Amino acid sequence: MHAYFDNAATTPLDPEVLDAMLPYLREHHGNPSSLHGPGRQVRSAIEVARKTVAQLVNAAPSEITFTSGGTEADNYAIFGSVRSLGLRHAITSPLEHHAVLHPMQVLAKNGETELSYLRHDAQGRLDLAHLEELLATHPRTLVSLMHGNNELGNLNDIKAIGEICARYNAIFHTDTVQTMGHYPHDVQQLTNHFLVGSAHKFHGPKGVGFLYRRGGVDVAPLIHGGSQERNVRSGTENVYGIVGLAKALEIACRDMAAHQQYIQGLKDRFIRQLQAGIEDVRFNGLSAEADQSLYTVLSVSLPPSSISEMLLFSLDINKVAASGGSACTSGAQLGSHVLEALGADPERPTVRLSMSRLNTMEEVDFAAAQLIKLYQPVAAKA
Repeated sequence: MHAYFDNAATTPLDPEVLDAMLPYLREHHGNPSSLHGPGRQVRSAIEVARKTVAQLVNAAPSEITFTSGGTEADNYAIFGSVRSLGLRHAITSPLEHHAVLHPMQVLAKNGETELSYLRHDAQGRLDLAHLEELLATHPRTLVSLMHGNNELGNLNDIKAIGEICARYNAIFHTDTVQTMGHYPHDVQQLTNHFLVGSAHKFHGPKGVGFLYRRGGVDVAPLIHGGSQERNVRSGTENVYGIVGLAKALEIACRDMAAHQQYIQGLKDRFIRQLQAGIEDVRFNGLSAEADQSLYTVLSVSLPPSSISEMLLFSLDINKVAASGGSACTSGAQLGSHVLEALGADPERPTVRLSMSRLNTMEEVDFAAAQLIKLYQPVAAKA
């Protein structure tokens, strides 16, 4: 058996999604910007996909822009907001993905904006009173705070954050890469100006994502050189990727409640087995709190051991795929900026186990047994 538990990095492609993509790989080859029949046929597929995505988040099709993924969408929202809307202050947290932190830091380094970091507690809970304090003294601010943390699994209350931002006329961008396709998003019930999705996080293809940009928020393009995506994002569209994204999101939203119940059961099983098999096992942030964390992510903190530095490699050798944190960094658990911000003990290694609807209970049992066996052989024999 081989157990894949790195779904927060990327999920396997759903066969139904592949079936939807194949005609645009094999047969429909026209350029969507061409006016001839093959081009118009492909253009129609893109617009159908745009309408599908818009309906699933309760937006207008004109508010959806297809991108190369979540990182590009985040960058577009952040750079565009500061440079086009005259914002001179930005607020984020030290727990954000680098797709948010790095653009913010570039803008601050260039002197384009002042940057403030939101306080949080040792479990990663954001201090919303501090957010209000910052907004009260900095009108017309960009706020960028994620919905679900990709390393810890912590969920932030983006509805409450959005309401605070609205009171101070702030522009609110939220990175929803880890929650899109796993939780409902209704932009009519939120006050955010931007949210993002990346297809490979919900069993779609890699290299394609989308940005929701609320109507009336006009920001300059990040990529120039063509009139594609309604003059918002230049470059020939990734047609089969866009078709796959829409199909994957449609499937995810169609069966969301059942998926959530099933995957939460996998996570709960992991927690029970690791607590029974490893002495002093802990969980980073709010990872083990079912009502406050992503049901897809479990961040496990293990006691110091002689095998700590080789733990992920040893799991891989034993046919368990997991990570120490974000796949967009080196993967070294001791190098996590998120755990460092929480003040986590650097001597304790972290394993992030992230699950999907394609995992099985048998895989959970196998992965837990391998981790227990590697980490605490005595416990495995008990």
